Amino acid sequence: MASSSSFVSSSQYCPRWKYDVFMSFRGEDTRKTFTGHLYEGLKNRGIFTFQDDKRLEHGDSIPEELLKAIKESQVALVVFSENYAASRWCLNELVKIMEYMKEENGQIVIPVFYNVDPSHVRHQRENFAKAFAKHELKYKDGVERMEKVQRWRTALTAATDLKGYDIRQGVESENIQQIVNQISLKLCKTSVSYLQDVVGIDAHLEEVKTQLKLEINEVRSVGIWGMGGIG
Repeated sequence: MASSSSFVSSSQYCPRWKYDVFMSFRGEDTRKTFTGHLYEGLKNRGIFTFQDDKRLEHGDSIPEELLKAIKESQVALVVFSENYAASRWCLNELVKIMEYMKEENGQIVIPVFYNVDPSHVRHQRENFAKAFAKHELKYKDGVERMEKVQRWRTALTAATDLKGYDIRQGVESENIQQIVNQISLKLCKTSVSYLQDVVGIDAHLEEVKTQLKLEINEVRSVGIWGMGGIG
């Protein structure tokens, strides 16, 4: 699900990234509300986002193509909602996201707390405690499976240590705009860093950034043309 607009996807500059953003979320909680609106906001900014919106969140096994999408996304956007921890699928996604981040290949993880207290995620309280009680009851007879439950807990705690967004308050559209702006800036910085050794590129990049006016919340189009191979 790609789109094109004023922002040039950093995945075009950095070969190791196939996607700009991978979204991890509990579909039944947010697909038709916050996550759907956030995806549209990213798409409208031209940010190439992987959203597996046709999946069925059943079982423990994540398809290989989904694991590949996680690893090939520069930003992992994790939307924690009330029933996120009830999904073993979501928890397994989160474990992989945190593992890939630790590989220090430049991947960024941004947690978003949608109608849920970050402390409930961190310490597995309230709905998160109920979800884990069910997981532990299901897995109590297997040592390896209980170790998996512990990995889920560890991943949740680690994710809450990262800088993110608590959007229990405020206007949804404004929260979405803030998230989209932050991701745009992070991707722009990466693109500039990747091109820093190209001779004479600095002045051109500054001119493009000026024309884009990233601080303004509106869609802008900038045309760039010239002879192929001249930079």
